[in-house]
Amino acid sequence: MPMMNKTEVRPVVASSLTILTISALGVVFGDIGTSPLYTFKTVLNLSGGSPDVQTILGSLSLIVWTLIMIVSVKYINIAMRVDNDGEGGILALMSLLSLKRRSKTFIIAIGLMGAALIYGDGAITPAISVLSALEGLKIISPFFNHYVLPSSIAILIALFAIQHKGTEKIGKTFGPIMALWFLTIGILGLWGITKHPTVLYALNPKYGLIYLFSNGFTGFLVLGGVFLCVTGAEALYADMGHFGTNSIRLAWYSFVFPSLLLNYAGQAALVLEGASTKENIFYLLCPKIFLFPFVILATVATIIASQSIITGAFSMTRQAIQMGWLPRLRIKQTSSKGYGQIYVGIVNWLLMIATVGLTIGFGKSDNLASAYGVAVSATMLMTSMLLFTAMRELWHWNLFKTNIVIGVLMLIDAAFFTANISKFMQGGYIPILFAIIIYSIMTIWRQGMAIITLRFKEQVVPIDLFMKKIVKDHIPRAPHTAVFLTRTEQDTPPVMIWHVKKNHILHSEIFILKINTLPIPRCKTKDRLKVQEVYPNIWRAIVNYGFMEHPNIPKLLEQIHHQGYNINFKDVIYYVGHETIIPRGDVSIMPKFSEDIFAFLHRNALPITDYLRLPPDSVVEIGRQIEI
Repeated sequence: MPMMNKTEVRPVVASSLTILTISALGVVFGDIGTSPLYTFKTVLNLSGGSPDVQTILGSLSLIVWTLIMIVSVKYINIAMRVDNDGEGGILALMSLLSLKRRSKTFIIAIGLMGAALIYGDGAITPAISVLSALEGLKIISPFFNHYVLPSSIAILIALFAIQHKGTEKIGKTFGPIMALWFLTIGILGLWGITKHPTVLYALNPKYGLIYLFSNGFTGFLVLGGVFLCVTGAEALYADMGHFGTNSIRLAWYSFVFPSLLLNYAGQAALVLEGASTKENIFYLLCPKIFLFPFVILATVATIIASQSIITGAFSMTRQAIQMGWLPRLRIKQTSSKGYGQIYVGIVNWLLMIATVGLTIGFGKSDNLASAYGVAVSATMLMTSMLLFTAMRELWHWNLFKTNIVIGVLMLIDAAFFTANISKFMQGGYIPILFAIIIYSIMTIWRQGMAIITLRFKEQVVPIDLFMKKIVKDHIPRAPHTAVFLTRTEQDTPPVMIWHVKKNHILHSEIFILKINTLPIPRCKTKDRLKVQEVYPNIWRAIVNYGFMEHPNIPKLLEQIHHQGYNINFKDVIYYVGHETIIPRGDVSIMPKFSEDIFAFLHRNALPITDYLRLPPDSVVEIGRQIEI
């Protein structure tokens, strides 16, 4: 019998891993998989003049070893071993480390800025990817020259316009299409290598190092173009929770990495053979008879890469909201089968405006390359800083060992960041500007909400004193149960005090509920709920959720009822506060401009009733003014 179980389980496990691996090709590797469209071309442009053998082999060697050191070593073999209950990404890493370390300020600042930078990358990736793909039409015929830009804009607008419908159905084809893409670019690269097999000498890292250190400032600038080959590497880590480490590693080593190496080597071989560098070298690998369908495949691949970035922005926004770093936004679940299938309207339209604006403003993928890379290289540098803390705090490595490993990675990250920041005035300022705006919004929102919580704590009254006053003032008691949502850990909620003050009545049964979001993806069942009767017929409950979970209060009350608590939840009225933010008369904690921004964000945040899925016909909102 045990033998039968083993033979039955293995095919199922293997089949599941295969499906996840193919799916990961479509979601995780879309960005990095389409980078051959523009990377080698950009590197040679930065090298200046007609490239010689040393330049070609040196550039290829730098690309190959960047893929090895950044993706294979840093992300696949190090970062993916640091997970927050299975979840990855810079926000998940920040939350994990903030739990383990007393001094959280530095960890939080690094994590938030890294997350903010990813939004900048999310605006540029669709623009440069789609433009690069459609520029292949120019090789087919000069007739298409004037159609590349408007076609790119039309595709991008259509892509953002369909986001609200979800990607469940079309998403099933992402993996197979990207598998075809990687297979195609690998075969074309192999064909290119046969033209000049000596290009494989570039696998030796000495060619890259010699070129880097013997060409002065030009060699340094080239690093900015080389770095484009690993844009999207952060997605490997961020999507770890969706696909698991095994499927991502299998997809990388068995499919993606070999295809990328072959294609980059094939492009270099063509240039060694004498191909013109004025055209897009990537498309020169394809025989002219197949060029048009190949451009279509490339366009579809870049759309998939763009979709991955957009979906990632939605997911990261939800994490930030759950952690309390962004105001509540309306999040639409586009599929009942996948938690990651969501749509955040305001993020979608802001990204569209930024992406289309960049496409129009820069016009060509070569111009966008200057702006690209700054955000990603900065995020990778910050991830390395957090990994240093992880090695010390979680793995308990000694300082010497940690400094050696992280020192090498940070040296590489710093070199790439410095090379990219040199393009600051050529467009590199754009993702930095995006990041500063988003980081400021996050910190202002967090500070404002902390002040509101502080104001509430100043107004609390012990339950015993409050109930004595209810009896003393002969406040009538209405039947059924009232649920009061609160931010306070103890005593009487302010909204309950105001309810009695304004309505002169109190329900016979009171359920006080406080919701916490923990810095972990999902809360364990045993830690979910704590209910305590703090006074006869008055219960206080604290419910915990992880940052990957969406609170559902009516469903929670059903669970509490089934657990045997003697509380009547059949006819419940929910009482929530509706705060209006006003400036404090005396000295305020926040600067005036921060107050105005916070008040605007608070005013336009999604109502708590929608966020907690409360039935509208059972909710009473009590207006109140909060001075900050």
